[in-house]
Amino acid sequence: MSNYKDIIASNKDKKGGIIEAFHAIQRDYNYIPEEALKEAAKVFGVSEAKAYGVATFYSYLSVAERGKYIIRMCESAPCHIAGADEVLKAFENILGIKAGETTADGRFTLELAECVGQCQGTPVVTINSKPILNVQPNDIPNILENYK
Repeated sequence: MSNYKDIIASNKDKKGGIIEAFHAIQRDYNYIPEEALKEAAKVFGVSEAKAYGVATFYSYLSVAERGKYIIRMCESAPCHIAGADEVLKAFENILGIKAGETTADGRFTLELAECVGQCQGTPVVTINSKPILNVQPNDIPNILENYK
């Protein structure tokens, strides 16, 4: 895991560097820690509120600590029609959490997404941005087994 200060410093002189830094930090940490927000504000010469605003504007970025594996359930119209609600309920039941929560062991975070661009295989789930197509509720135990 890279040090967030090094990541921020390496993006300091780039156009859009704060966003690039936040993406890189999130790749390593799975979220943007508060200390990293403060450091970015200082290095990029913006207020902490502005740095927070940048980090929370993009749905891909998160300032809340998340699990090692981020499960995103697509809730677009095609996925909804194909049964995304049942898939989401199955994830919630098996993991013991609701959308927006993280398992107690810090392994999984369950989130909703608008569209992941994989409408040919609805319903779609991504785990750490890797798409899994045509997911059915009874597939979930096997899917999760790959991440235990």
